[in-house]
Amino acid sequence: MTVLPSTLHSPVPSRAPDGSGPLLELRDYSVTFEGRDGPLPVVRGIDLSLAAGEALGIVGESGCGKSVTWLAALRLLGRGVATRGAVRLQGADLTRLSEREIARIRGGQIGLIFQDPTSSLNPVQRIGTQLSEVLALHRGLRGRAAQAEALRLLGRVGIADAPRRLRQYPHEFSGGMNQRVMIALALAGEPELLVADEPTTALDATIQAQILDLIRDIRAQTGMGLVLISHDLGVVADLCDRVAVMYAGRIVETAPTAELLSRPRHPYTRGLLAALPTLAGPRLRLTPIPGTVPSPEAMPQGCAFAPRCPIAAEACRSEVPALTYAGQDRRAACLRLAETAQPDAALPPPAASALAGAL
Repeated sequence: MTVLPSTLHSPVPSRAPDGSGPLLELRDYSVTFEGRDGPLPVVRGIDLSLAAGEALGIVGESGCGKSVTWLAALRLLGRGVATRGAVRLQGADLTRLSEREIARIRGGQIGLIFQDPTSSLNPVQRIGTQLSEVLALHRGLRGRAAQAEALRLLGRVGIADAPRRLRQYPHEFSGGMNQRVMIALALAGEPELLVADEPTTALDATIQAQILDLIRDIRAQTGMGLVLISHDLGVVADLCDRVAVMYAGRIVETAPTAELLSRPRHPYTRGLLAALPTLAGPRLRLTPIPGTVPSPEAMPQGCAFAPRCPIAAEACRSEVPALTYAGQDRRAACLRLAETAQPDAALPPPAASALAGAL
């Protein structure tokens, strides 16, 4: 993966003189793939920050760039990818680190939980071996000390009969149990930040609830930060303090969770909420968002959401809206913010408002 120089004219301070500041931040961060006809921008101008102990949800439809942003930020995409901008962890720019240095960050200061635990675990290594490798690399534990810590980690994530389980292989575990093993691996390095990419997508509803409860309990015990990447606004509402909505490779709205769910300002956010089924409150007909997310090869001019937006104006089809102030601690990228501040029959109703009331 190629890291290009930042286009920022001056660096954005990431930490105050007293040492305080965000745990993690992305500044003017962009990701470009090598396409058949030249460079293909897939993520553009991301500005995000995460405070220590905070939980940030990243939401949007498939193809909006949620996973690509964070896989690129942690240098996990390999060749054919170029990035621009800064990714700072406690003030240190990860884009400037060597491969060996970033490898120690991943699994150490930053724990990772991937979408499919079965494909993420090594099928030919015992669970104990995989845990021992992480403990040796990031904490220097070996032998009996590593085995004792591996047993403790399995117990912490709710896996019973840990001595026997350490000797087993991933194929001997259910999907939910393998996800618990992934969480144990993510915790093995005692990280300050956990990045979870769709951690419950492949699980049934009951196991999903158990995994979410486990993540919540671990955060309460450790105080670690969380980046939760998900298409499920219900999951994000349950776990996150703040939400960033992505569309077509850009952030289109950020806000505290309760604010975003009860008073969405971007038409896309409102559309996502209108398409979300809820069990609470009156039955409402779901309102799907027409069309699909544009591919990077066919990105429209102006606002990428304009072809699907019920209130798009002519200017929306030629001008790319900036992410601007839209109220206390919230921003939105829309040229029609004056209209979205008021109830409007042209906008789908935020059917998920019942979620906001439950927060």
